[in-house]
Amino acid sequence: MRTRDLRKGMRIDQEIKNSWGHSLIVRGSYLDEYQIEALKKLNINGVYIREGEDDEDPSSVAEPASAIAKNNIAKYREADPAKVSLSVSVKKRISEGIQHLYSDTNNPHFAQTTTTITSDLMRAIDDNAAIAVDISALKTSDEYTFKHSVDVATMSMIVAKNMQMSQQDVYNIGIAGLLHDMGKSKIPLNILNKPGRLTDDEFAIIKEHSLLGYRIIKEKNEFNDSICFAVLQHHEKMNGSGYPMGVGSDKIVPYAKILSVVDVYDALVTERPYKKAFSQRTAVEMVMSMSGELDITAMRSFLSSVILYPVDSTVELSNGEKARVVKNSALSVLRPTVVGLQSGRVYNLAEDLSCANIVIL
Repeated sequence: MRTRDLRKGMRIDQEIKNSWGHSLIVRGSYLDEYQIEALKKLNINGVYIREGEDDEDPSSVAEPASAIAKNNIAKYREADPAKVSLSVSVKKRISEGIQHLYSDTNNPHFAQTTTTITSDLMRAIDDNAAIAVDISALKTSDEYTFKHSVDVATMSMIVAKNMQMSQQDVYNIGIAGLLHDMGKSKIPLNILNKPGRLTDDEFAIIKEHSLLGYRIIKEKNEFNDSICFAVLQHHEKMNGSGYPMGVGSDKIVPYAKILSVVDVYDALVTERPYKKAFSQRTAVEMVMSMSGELDITAMRSFLSSVILYPVDSTVELSNGEKARVVKNSALSVLRPTVVGLQSGRVYNLAEDLSCANIVIL
């Protein structure tokens, strides 16, 4: 059935998961208005709806929520802050645009294409006053470089917005995010996509992409210095251990400090020929452990901007219970408030000391 025709109380006959495997709506659930709206925002055009009597093994259907769980879900549910939402047409336009940029860096419309894509992202943020992003819903392309560029641009814009940067700064960092890996278009594909461990010489070639990207956009004379230096410095680290110049925090431009945090996270959660994707939870923990390398202010803003467990999604706790997410905390992205689907217990994972040993798997 088309998503736009769904009605409250209809029973879905498939499981809806995000791209990281988290269950958003379990098979056999009776849809409510929140879930129907979530399907629309995810640009899911149609789903299977169950009609007639059940003819399947009952064990294959996820357990329903108990009466007390339903009451507590309704009582404690707080909607997530507005998130970036890209329409199908915008995703298509962005995907085609970013591919043109990377396939021909000498294109006379390079700057115009870049600003058009960034304007699309800016509108998506402004249209619903977005201050958060669910990156599992952002997918614009199956090709890593293109998807990564859009992910980094979008998340960086949200982080900059939450840091109270000006509209112009938010826009500029979107451009920098889109172009930050442009230098990789000049790296041989056999090195860029090598499935095994890189040799020292191959890694040295990979590290050249920051400088190559800087030269590509600097020579066009259409991007300001802050954007150009953000592309150059997005692999620099606060303690001076980065590249290509090995400078410390006082020499790194603000845009690059934001790009660095977002770039690390998105690279961790993305599968590549030479590595498996880390879970979002593990990636966040790894980012948090890099306090000596990443800018703390940018990191905090990033952590408050990314929603890992959207409200209304179903998760599994380390104590074995399935639970519904009812509230997220900007200060504790890994530990939302959830309600056990059978016990009805409210787990305030961020603040309740009795929940200290419970994590979302």
